[in-house]
Formats: sequence, structure tokens, C-alpha cells
Amino acid sequence: MTADPIRAVVFDLLTGLLDSWTLWNTVAGDESAGARWRQMYLRLTYAQGAYRPYLDLVADAATAAGLPATLADSLAHSWHTLEPWADVHAVLTSLRTTVPLGVVTNCSEALGAMAAERVGVPLDVVVTAEAVGCYKPDRRCYLAAADALRLAPANILFVAGSPFDIVGASAVGMPVYWHNHAGLPIPAGLEITAPYIEHRQLAPLAEIVSGR
Repeated sequence: MTADPIRAVVFDLLTGLLDSWTLWNTVAGDESAGARWRQMYLRLTYAQGAYRPYLDLVADAATAAGLPATLADSLAHSWHTLEPWADVHAVLTSLRTTVPLGVVTNCSEALGAMAAERVGVPLDVVVTAEAVGCYKPDRRCYLAAADALRLAPANILFVAGSPFDIVGASAVGMPVYWHNHAGLPIPAGLEITAPYIEHRQLAPLAEIVSGR
């Protein structure tokens, strides 16, 4: 998928590795409300740019979706229940034998550290929106991971959790693998011009990283 060798893999944390959809749905009360809340959060985050407190943005998204703003605090209180997708442990354990691994996440330092622990596999780099001072898909978030890994963006495979990550990671020259576990469509009006690979599972990563 790229002429440059892949020397690291960096993931979106809250969707690429963790099943945060189930948590949002549970806190919202049902799947429909959870999806509406989460989609509004993604829209607000995409347009946000400079960092505001993560839970403030989550509360604004709840209000815009017709839900109580207090759901943001409920989400934070349930953060420790986040679970990785079923194939995460096996795939990341295998990848760790060949390349360093990292995550870039649109949340606070405290929640980012907690979520990273829920992955269950050691990560070499954890980059949060709070630490960088802006939200994905701002290019600075992805470049912060490249700087931490001391690698050129072209040598880092970014595993997107949402289509917005495709835009941001591609903009800095990272090849992109969209782990579209939920089978989401590209949002109307979002223009994606760079090539990317899309799968609903993580298993194909091993062959991509090895160049097979």
C-alpha cells in the first residue's frame, strides 16, 4: 500500500482499538441515542481544532443530540469498562514483535491513559489531544506521534477509527488502514482524496506490515 517500509503502527484508540460504541450506547440508554450522540460528537470534534476540555465537548454533543449534558460525566465514570475489540490482543501482540505501537486519541491525558491501559497490550507512544493542544484531524496530532517515534510519517501506518482520521493522517503523509468495525459510511460532505485500505477486522494488519 506504500513504497516506504512500515516501521511503526499508530492507532486511533477509542474506536480503532476499543469498543467505545458500546459504552456510549449504554450510557445514552439505547443504541439509537448513543449513535446520535457519538455522531454529533465526531462532527463537533472535527470542527473544533484547538483543544477544549474533552468532557465539555462530549456534553455539548449530548445537548445537540437532544440528550442530557450530564451524560458526559456518566461516560467518564464508566470509562473503566471500555473493552478492546475481540482481535486486538492477538493482533497487537503479534505486531509488537516487529514494530513499535502507538495511539493518538481525542481525549484528556487522564482518560487517554486509562483507555490505553484497557487495550491490554503495552504501547510505546500515547498521544492525547490535551497534550498536543488540538483535536484530530489537526495534522499536529499525527505529527506528534511521528515525533515521539522518531520516524517519518511515511513510515508509520495509521489505523483510523473514523473516516475523519483518514483525512488527518493522510494529510501528513501516513498510509491509512481504516478499521471500520461498525461498517460506517463516509459522512456526506467529507472529501477523502488519499487512498486507504478498509477492513472491518484488524487481522490483515500483520501481512500489510510485513509487506506481504
